[in-house]
Amino acid sequence: MSPPPHGRTRRVDLVRLREKLPATVEGVLRQYERHLMLERDLSPHTVRAYIGDAVALLDHVAGNIPENADLGRIDLANLRSWLAAQHAAGASRTTLARRAAASRTFTAWAHRAGHMASDPGPRLAAPRPHRTLPSVLREDQAKDAMRAVSSGASQGDPVALRDQAVVELLYATGIRVAELCGLDLDDVDYSLRVIRVLGKGGRERSVPFGVPAERAVRRWVDEGRNALVAPDSPPALFLGARGGRLNQRAVRTLVHEVVAVVPDAPDIGPHGLRHSAATHLLEGGADLRTVQELLGHATLATTQLYTHVTVERLKAIHDRTHPRS
Repeated sequence: MSPPPHGRTRRVDLVRLREKLPATVEGVLRQYERHLMLERDLSPHTVRAYIGDAVALLDHVAGNIPENADLGRIDLANLRSWLAAQHAAGASRTTLARRAAASRTFTAWAHRAGHMASDPGPRLAAPRPHRTLPSVLREDQAKDAMRAVSSGASQGDPVALRDQAVVELLYATGIRVAELCGLDLDDVDYSLRVIRVLGKGGRERSVPFGVPAERAVRRWVDEGRNALVAPDSPPALFLGARGGRLNQRAVRTLVHEVVAVVPDAPDIGPHGLRHSAATHLLEGGADLRTVQELLGHATLATTQLYTHVTVERLKAIHDRTHPRS
């Protein structure tokens, strides 16, 4: 039997650590969990990450003696030594930056809730994460990927029709894989060619899509979806083979398989299609603010990453084609 992935191992370890915490500290963690879910409306995945970082911090403060896990002992020196220990264990700059942010969120909440006399979080410095440029498809590679996924749908197989609609819609809209899997049938407006998307933080937005995606989605709904419907099927736009809502893992596998047949294409998943859509929009003349709205970014700073991608691609084209490059 193969060993479990590192992420799963860490989750198991954190569960065990949490079980050893004093009842008073566990009660605080439950309050914090409710705050993250109900007041900040974070996704279950994000809540687990925040709670996991809080448990790891408390374990570090306790020094392997669970009874010593007291929020009152969390000070700037403990926060710094926690990050230093992770750095020594090989954590990346991005991981350190994320966990520093998570610890600041926890101590700020604990101070406001009266569990800590003061908040050392604002004085905690952390390394800036490296802004790595995402891998994207060229426009011709994206067209090849769309042709590849359409070849299977030409035979009318329900799963192939669904797969074509999934890939076309991901690339046409740039939505996140979780947003795609969360779509219901009535979220699609064919007359306006827009979908209603529920994004991060419960923010709703409308995202347009083009004619090829409309045709693929219509054909899937009209000709393929009924073949997968079960008595207890939800009103989901995309269904899995057993009639339930299509899950994110299946979508990731699909995209990797589709892109794998495109010559010289980078190995990307659904998020790579999102990056590709944003890059191609900017290269086609879309302004940054519009792309921000389409992608559902909370801040323009996140969207600006794609301008770097575009510049790098333009430089590569210049170097390859200009006689005086």
